[in-house]
Amino acid sequence: MSKKDVIEERAWELLSKVTEEQGLIPVDAEYAKQGGEYNLLLYIDKEGGVTVEDCESVSRALDPLLDAEDFIPDAYTLYVSSPGLGRPIRRPRDYVFAKGKEVELRLFKAVDGQKEFTGVLSDFDAENVTISLEGEERSFPKNGISLLRLAFDF
Repeated sequence: MSKKDVIEERAWELLSKVTEEQGLIPVDAEYAKQGGEYNLLLYIDKEGGVTVEDCESVSRALDPLLDAEDFIPDAYTLYVSSPGLGRPIRRPRDYVFAKGKEVELRLFKAVDGQKEFTGVLSDFDAENVTISLEGEERSFPKNGISLLRLAFDF
């Protein structure tokens, strides 16, 4: 496992603990270098949407835990946020949440000359994702998907 993966997994464990205590839903943990600085980006949700106060509360609860565990060797900035409109679908709970909803799917390699698809997530298992595209069911292997998230229309 890479350093990034280890940090994200441990951050996910702490995020899950804190959000469970606060009645919130953990969505994702991402450790990324942006503009020369490291950021720990943690995403939370709840029925009806996340408030600034929810983000602040999780941040305040996580800060001392992150300091005590001290598993991130770099200086970093902690961000706690809602997943936004284009919520990523990565973990099993995300697939359950997104089933029956419109999703945007991007592939690493084109299929039939196309790398992007939008449809309703109709099914999934450990290896595949199935979306309904204008009444046609299409399955894609998970390891070929570069991005899967909730779709949003303006």
